[in-house]
Order: sequence, then structure tokens, then C-alpha cells
Amino acid sequence: MRVFCAPDGSGGNRLGVFLDGAAVPEAERQAVAADLGFAETVFVADRRRGEIRIFTPEVELPLAGHPLVGTAWLLREVGAPVEVLRPPAGEVQVRYGELTHCAGDPEWGPPFEFVQVDSAAKVDALAEPPRDRGLVGVWAWLDQAAGLIRERVFAPGAGVPEDEATGSAAMRLAAQLGRAIEIRQGRGSVIHAQPLAGGRVEIGGRVVLEEVRPYPPGGAW
Repeated sequence: MRVFCAPDGSGGNRLGVFLDGAAVPEAERQAVAADLGFAETVFVADRRRGEIRIFTPEVELPLAGHPLVGTAWLLREVGAPVEVLRPPAGEVQVRYGELTHCAGDPEWGPPFEFVQVDSAAKVDALAEPPRDRGLVGVWAWLDQAAGLIRERVFAPGAGVPEDEATGSAAMRLAAQLGRAIEIRQGRGSVIHAQPLAGGRVEIGGRVVLEEVRPYPPGGAW
């Protein structure tokens, strides 16, 4: 699927989800995520309890934003909506509506840094991320009064040279700014984020299912 799509269904960050994640041997999950090549791949261990594990092509993450939103959306689509998702980091509240929302502690996610520049044109002109930063978001205001932001996020430290839409970074940036924001990231993705009481941040977005396919291609493990 694609997560954090624009209202017309374009954009979004690709995500793979194994609804029967327990069938995938734990020792093979990292290799499967690397083979699929998505920014993240989710293995659902228990649909009813919302227990999940999240892998990039190179590392397992305790929490990541677009996997949370995408998995919550997919569980509702298959008739198993949840109020809570449980990645390794802790309990994440889920709220359904026009967008799918997930709320958690931004400190649970990867330690993104942020570099603010003075125009969206400078964000768009970047040929590479700032040097010596493994996880960084470069951003500028499109409309500060409206909370509208242009951003690109680079995560070479997690095996993702540039991420199309990064919910965990949006959580940290909304917490840092202390206000609701709408982020236009990558080639056409849209992320909504807002701080909540108790230090949590809620992120929300649209999801589009691209395809359902068997894995591994030759049959079961």
C-alpha cells in the first residue's frame, strides 16, 4: 500500500504488511524486509491485540509512523479494526475517520534532527542530505499561519537514502513546534500531525492499497 497519500490518491510511502506475520520465521524477517525493499515492512503478530513488528531494509524499529497508520487502516479494511497498536515501543492509540490517525510518544521513534531553511525552493533544490547526519528532515514554511510545511527527510542510517513520507519525523517536528501542522513531503505525500495532552503526538493520513501478492513467490516457508 501507499501511506500518507494526497487527497487525489497520489503520493504516499510504500509499505508492506504481513497480516499473518507470525507465519514468517523471526530469524528471516530482516532478510524479507531487505528483499522487499520498502522503507518499512510490518509483521502483524496478533491482529486482535494489534501487536506488530517493524523492519526497514537494514534494522528493526521500535516505532515508525507510516507503518502504524498503514497497518491500522489495513486491519479495518479486513474487518479487524483496533483501538490500540502495540509495536515494541509501547501502546499507540488509533482513531478512524476520513483519515487514519495514530498517537504515541514522539521520543519512541528514531532520533531525527531538523534543519529549517528559508524557502520551499531550497528544500526542493537539495541534491543530497546535510553531511554527517544519519536521520534528518530539512523543512521550510509554505504558510506559517496555516501550519503548512514543505519537507524532505533523509534516513541513510536506516538504509533509506530519502523517505517519501515519515510519520515518526512528523511526530517529532509537531512536538518541537508545539502546534498542528500539515507536511507536504517527498514527491507528493501529505502528513497531518498535532500535539496532544501528555506529550503525545497524533499523526494522520490517507492510505491506498496497491496490490495483494503472495510471499515468498514460490510458496510458503
